[in-house]
Parts: sequence; structure tokens; C-alpha cells
Amino acid sequence: MTRRPFASPLAVSLLCLSISLGSLGAGRASGDEAREVEATSLLGRALVRPDLPAEFEQRQTALLAEAERALAVAPGDPDAAIWVGRRTAYLGRYREAIAIYSRALERHPDHAKLYRHRGHRYISIRRLDDAIADLERAAELIEGVPDEIEPDGLPNDRGIPTSTSHTNIWYHLGLAYYLKGEFTRAAEAYRACRSFSTNPDMSVAASYWLYLSLRRSGEHAAASTVLEPIAPDLEIIENDDYYYLLRAYAGKGRELGELLDAEQGTVASATRAYGVGAWHLLEGDVERARSIFERIVDGDAWAAFGYIAAEAELSR
Repeated sequence: MTRRPFASPLAVSLLCLSISLGSLGAGRASGDEAREVEATSLLGRALVRPDLPAEFEQRQTALLAEAERALAVAPGDPDAAIWVGRRTAYLGRYREAIAIYSRALERHPDHAKLYRHRGHRYISIRRLDDAIADLERAAELIEGVPDEIEPDGLPNDRGIPTSTSHTNIWYHLGLAYYLKGEFTRAAEAYRACRSFSTNPDMSVAASYWLYLSLRRSGEHAAASTVLEPIAPDLEIIENDDYYYLLRAYAGKGRELGELLDAEQGTVASATRAYGVGAWHLLEGDVERARSIFERIVDGDAWAAFGYIAAEAELSR
């Protein structure tokens, strides 16, 4: 694989991969009183709705209107409601997206994908216990159901979706556990996520959080085995940052310095920086880790998983 410049790990975060809108910019309440507060950080800060690039906002507004028309035609279609919720969240309106999923769940109380998407957005607004409840319910409901590709709302450069219904449920459930400091449960979820992964992108995303969860749980030998299949020539479409972090971990952290740069305020920079900070924390350099986590939360990508993880570390 040709080593490309560092790129955003998810068109969302999923993605996870994210799948996350924080890459497009967000801010905190200082000086932004006219923008609506969407959440309170784990450090007690008000997090305001993202100030989006005009072209992106126009495009997503048009796609939201299209999704709303589809839902109006089929108001009982849970998939149509999911798309309205997803498009709403891409505009930074996370609480509104949660309300959309909640109304749909009143009609469809056993719909796993509705719980999956609401759980994701509960993570975005730091309601971690609610996220865990939703995602555990989604995992129960989807057990034994054949897996299927989850279409991307924010496609990667190749237009190839890399995640599935099962991987997204387990990925986000593992993240919620991890953010709560329940590392053993997080590892169990990421093992399940990895078992459903069918491509290198999803495998490295699950492996990254699994490695960290195992290290935090004191299972160092098991963590080492996670790194063994991370070959230097994997064909990665979008999860470059997780991949490079795993390769750096396998090299005992020797390449971590180049993963930090002056770029701040994006999902990619928050992902990289958290991965570097987590390594220093695991290696016992608490002050170095703290300085990196503080740098992350001084940025603007507050919906990024790396940003939320940095908050969680600082809050502990």
C-alpha cells in the first residue's frame, strides 16, 4: 500500500467510523451565544452547534429535505426515519436527531437500527448511560440476524461503505463502555465488532479500540496479539489514522511523533492526537498524555470520538 497523507478516519466516524460531523468544525459557547448549545462536555463546557461550511450545509440541507419528503410519503417506514435523523445530525442538530429516532421508536420499539443510530448520537451529546442502554438493546435485537452493509451518509472517496449493521452496533457500544472507563466490557464489544468485520478498514478500527481496551484492562499479552495481523501493506480506504496508530504501537511508539502536527480542529487530528496521548498514558508518562488531551479539547472537533475520549481522560 502506498502511504497516503493522513486523512480523516471516517466520513463519520463510522465511524464509526463517524461518521462524525466534528471534522467540519464546531465551537464552544464562548463568543458563540447566537448558536444553540447541543451538549455539555464531560468537563462541564457548553458545546454549541457546528458552524458549517456553506457548500456542505447547503448540500446536506437539500438532502435532509429529500429525506423528509420520503418520510412524508411513508411515515411508518423506520428506514426513512433513520435517514431523516442521520441527515439532521450531519447538520449538527444532534438533539433533534435523537428526538426523531425516539418518535420512530414509539412506532417500532424493536427496531435495532433505530437504537443503533440513537445510541450513536447519545454518545455525541455525552449521554453515555443512555447510549449504552440503546446499543445493548440493539445488540440483543440484532443477534442471529444476517449482517448487511450500512450505506454511508457521508461517503468516502471511493464511495465504498466499509461498515455493517453488526459492526456499527458493537463499535459504538464498545466506545460507550470505553468512555465510561469500563474497559473489560469495551474489549468484549470490540472483539464482537472485529468478528463481524469483513474488510481491513473495519478490522483496524475495531482493533485500535480493542488494543487500547485490553491495555487499560491490564491484559498486555492479549493486547500484543491484536497487533500481529496489522500488516504494513493493508489496503485502507478511510481509516488511515487508526491504521497508522496501530503500526506505531507495534513499533513500540517510535513513529508516534509524526502523527502529531499543527493541524487541529478536525476528526483526523483529534483521532491521531488521542492515540498518541493514550500511548503515553499507557507507558506511564501522565503529564505528556495530559498535555495532549488538553490540546485536543482546545480544538473544535467536539463530536469526534478522539475528542470525547480526551474529555473522558481529563475528567478522570
